[in-house]
Amino acid sequence: MRNSFTLLVMYLFSGSLLAQVGGEHIYEFLNLSPSARVTALGEYQVSVYDDDANLAYMNPAALNEQSHSQLNFSQTFHFTDITNGYFSYAHFIKKHNISFHGGLQYINYGDFNLTDEYGQISGTFKVGEQALTLGASKALNENYSVGSNVKFIFSSFESYRSAGMALDLGGMYHQDEKKFSAGFVIKNIGTQFTAYDIEREPLPFDVVAGVSKQLAHLPLRFSLIAHHLHRWNITYDDPNLENNRLFTNSFAVGLDNFFRHFVINGEFLLGKGGPLRLRFGYNHFRRRELTLTDFLSFAGYSGGFGIKAKRWRVDYGFNIYHLHGSVHHLSFGTSLNSFKKQKI
Repeated sequence: MRNSFTLLVMYLFSGSLLAQVGGEHIYEFLNLSPSARVTALGEYQVSVYDDDANLAYMNPAALNEQSHSQLNFSQTFHFTDITNGYFSYAHFIKKHNISFHGGLQYINYGDFNLTDEYGQISGTFKVGEQALTLGASKALNENYSVGSNVKFIFSSFESYRSAGMALDLGGMYHQDEKKFSAGFVIKNIGTQFTAYDIEREPLPFDVVAGVSKQLAHLPLRFSLIAHHLHRWNITYDDPNLENNRLFTNSFAVGLDNFFRHFVINGEFLLGKGGPLRLRFGYNHFRRRELTLTDFLSFAGYSGGFGIKAKRWRVDYGFNIYHLHGSVHHLSFGTSLNSFKKQKI
């Protein structure tokens, strides 16, 4: 007899890994960061419009011709032996003024013992999930662009299988001369094609908006991102904390819930063209969900750096989840066109 308890724990962990709202959805790995840059910025970035093709996973309207022929690979190192990564390529078709990208996201939860109800081990099994993303973006004029992503999702928990599809719809406004941009995206509209058991379950739907502004006299671009705009209350009411709550009156609780919707992040763009970038982020939702009452914790804070050379870019990001440790993220990218132009 299969150990359904172990499968249940892994299923819940796939949602709680992100400190998401109550672990109410399947395919929570879709909300994992696609790059070290996004990780360093608090795992939310929908309003920056530059040459980074990885941002198209967060907001498909961010994809543009600057990302042409860009190839990226990212790997995240979680706790124990859990790993996830994202591999992508972007291409611009000048004739139709459309940018395309494709990516593969995966997460591997590791190996598990297969046991019966008495705890006797009879073998091992693997747990993992994957999503193939195809997206496109089109500039409507010099300031506005729109885009969409389609994600084909596959999930395997021992003998339990599921497949589904999700759709992202995004829009972007940018003024390059004022170094200002704003983005809006509706994420993970979709359904399961096949359920794990009988009942189909909801995907991690989200509505996200943000603004970004680079300061005139300081090489700093800061962003303010708001998530879960479709849902006001994103707090988890834990009855075990009834007598040990940080906020006790309704106004304070409402104010705390309000700030849980926001992520603040920034990038220092150092050097001409920003070849060296220092990044930081603060996610209040993650801090409130994962901090400990009796211990000082830096949960919710993130940071990292990026180095952009002539052909290559390397990014590192970390995100503090808990006193146990941080999540580390590495990304590598290059433009295939840079090799074509090289004289032999």
